[in-house]
Amino acid sequence: MAALYLVPPALNSKSEPPPLFDGTTRLYISVTCPYAQRVWSARNIKGLSQIQIVPIDLQDRPAWYKEKVYPPNKVPAIEHNGKVTGESLDLLEYLENNFEGPKLFPTDPAKKEAANELLKYIDTFTKNLFVALTKPEPEAPQEAGPALDYLENALGKFADGPFLLGQLSAVDIAYGPFVERFQVVFPVLKNYDITADRPKLLKWIQELHKIEAYAKTVAEPELIIETYKRILANYAK
Repeated sequence: MAALYLVPPALNSKSEPPPLFDGTTRLYISVTCPYAQRVWSARNIKGLSQIQIVPIDLQDRPAWYKEKVYPPNKVPAIEHNGKVTGESLDLLEYLENNFEGPKLFPTDPAKKEAANELLKYIDTFTKNLFVALTKPEPEAPQEAGPALDYLENALGKFADGPFLLGQLSAVDIAYGPFVERFQVVFPVLKNYDITADRPKLLKWIQELHKIEAYAKTVAEPELIIETYKRILANYAK
């Protein structure tokens, strides 16, 4: 089990590439990237230790990553069966369809419908919360509130567990990395607790973090704050 959670040092512009396309399945990530965390945590939950984790330093990317691995030069990406595939939500489905392990996509019709709705909303959710971070402190809660209420109201729809579809699914893994980052940065940057008066949201985050395979992918709060400060500073330019 320890091998499943092992994360080697990040590769940077001075690092040599791994032996590419040698039959090894590799997941390229950054430990600070919420998109990568989606696929990294799904890989852990499915127990796929045969997928090698390759962290990339996004502030000092190796040239070979863009040239030889993934031309969009983003993470996450999976190298598997001689080709490289990207985009985090697509990769959650890719893991589901190409590897063993616990199923993360529902088969129940009502849950499938709820999953589709929630996944359709996720870009709106992340955009609205990010925009709220760019607003003056008094306006941030008002800007962020509707998206957070949407999630609060979605929780509890299914009574067979504390997650968005009752049982843990790809939907939780899609939202989790972003919600937990907003939970860290809003109190520090906007003096706002996103879980205040949202007990189901707070419980959901707590339950998600009780799952070791997921918790092993959670970034340090200091790193999250530093990353968002840098992103917001660049956004303001």
